[in-house]
Amino acid sequence: MRRWNGWGDEQFNLELPAQGQAFLSDLVGSGKPLKDVSLPSVCDKVTATRLPVDTIVDNLIDTSPEARVRHARGQSLPDWLAMRSGDIGVFPDGVACPESNLDVQKLLSYAQTNNLELIPYGGGTSVAGHINPLVSDKPVLTIDMGRMNRLIDLDRESQIATFGAGTPGPLVESQLRAHGYTLGHFPQSFELSTIGGWVASRSSGQQSLRYGRIEQLFAGGRVETLKGTLDLPTIPASSAGPDIREMFLGSEGRIGLITEVKVRITRLPEQESFHVVFFPDWDSARNACRKLVQNRTQLSMLRLSNATETETQLALAGHPHLIGMLEKFLSLRGSAEGKCMMTFGLTGSKHQCTGAKQEARRICSEYKGVYTGTHMGKKWAEKRFTMPYLREALWELGYAVDTLETATDWDNVDNLLGIMEGSLRQGLQSREESPGERTHVFTHLSHFYGQGCSIYTTYVFRVADSYEETLARWKHLKNTTSELIVRNRGTISHQHGVGKDHAPFLPVEKGELGMLAIRSLCQSFDPEGILNPKTLLE
Repeated sequence: MRRWNGWGDEQFNLELPAQGQAFLSDLVGSGKPLKDVSLPSVCDKVTATRLPVDTIVDNLIDTSPEARVRHARGQSLPDWLAMRSGDIGVFPDGVACPESNLDVQKLLSYAQTNNLELIPYGGGTSVAGHINPLVSDKPVLTIDMGRMNRLIDLDRESQIATFGAGTPGPLVESQLRAHGYTLGHFPQSFELSTIGGWVASRSSGQQSLRYGRIEQLFAGGRVETLKGTLDLPTIPASSAGPDIREMFLGSEGRIGLITEVKVRITRLPEQESFHVVFFPDWDSARNACRKLVQNRTQLSMLRLSNATETETQLALAGHPHLIGMLEKFLSLRGSAEGKCMMTFGLTGSKHQCTGAKQEARRICSEYKGVYTGTHMGKKWAEKRFTMPYLREALWELGYAVDTLETATDWDNVDNLLGIMEGSLRQGLQSREESPGERTHVFTHLSHFYGQGCSIYTTYVFRVADSYEETLARWKHLKNTTSELIVRNRGTISHQHGVGKDHAPFLPVEKGELGMLAIRSLCQSFDPEGILNPKTLLE
């Protein structure tokens, strides 16, 4: 059963080892958890639905309190605080679960006729406020595409697969694997997020070096709009004017509901492995990564942890005796205090992987990298989709954790990373309401391009004595640092999308004319503002 107030399966828990608790306590102080409310107590707060009766769509809509609670929030830290405190505020008036394109057409017509607001739910994994209903005089209907979750068509010759937009990551891969294929799109939210949501939010997977971001994988599909059905043909490439397909990438439900997604798939690889290298310092590690990418070394995945994240990961790993032996080995090889950990993936044929491994090890050795084999890489692969569960473990100890991510050019990586970490590290200490309150901050580079890379920063702080002050702490850290990101050549989001949380910062990145173009596109498809209002655009 999925957790109603947190991430994933309620039967799965990620334990924090004792030395990890001591590590955090030394850094930010001992935590004191806040009290959680129960699901029944929140359901009691749900008011009567405002949706009008309509026999054409009534069988598609669930207005029960529990369904409305479960679809009221996503997975951002404010969402987490709202669900844990019970102070959700606004609930959708109902949740529609269409099973076909025709059902979606009926729901759009119903919304237009009755002046509703529609919110596409995806997999409910948004960390930027995409799916949260706001206070409105209009009834709000959330659309959950989860029943449209099958492989509709497989073109083996062109290697194009068609899926229902509500298909979650595991079902995408299992249905393709049965035929010998993979999509290769593995965001950290893979367990719950959907293929339609990936397109709508311009998602990026952990192995994008081999398979590409969702922009490269999205070949076409079908979108139901308030103006009618739009079919996006699967053409390999075209110079016939602007790409209509691109208009829906990152559209976040503002111009239509994606119902079918056609994606470019790949034969299952012969082999795959993940390897770990330690570098003596950040400069050596960063330069090695840049050379690997700019040389187009055939890696499927690359991740570089800075010194603080490396220290944190080793502290939270458990197995102190084994970690101690590793530390001694690395110290003898010149990677002691300040060391940085790189993880890289090799995916493909045996010949491809052998050549790529030789090239990767050669480049790493140029920068004094210490190769440690595949054991730690295997551990990363085993836990790659379980890290979101860490929030639950930290919460129970009285800590809040969140992330900020961006991307920038290589010449600006160190500058922007330093600005982000400095803002987060000092943010609470400088607040009048939380003087001296410490924040633990660490970063990794996770998606690499010839011209630059993404920056993914995690920050952990103690919860306050109340939910209100904890939220205020988050708002201060989030808003001040987001403003610094867009003012210093960073995108407001490399992979999480805009939603409502990032919308205030988008104009700095897009500019006045860019925002006019986006707004005009949305108004062309939805002049009445029915679809996901206040998302993407304030």
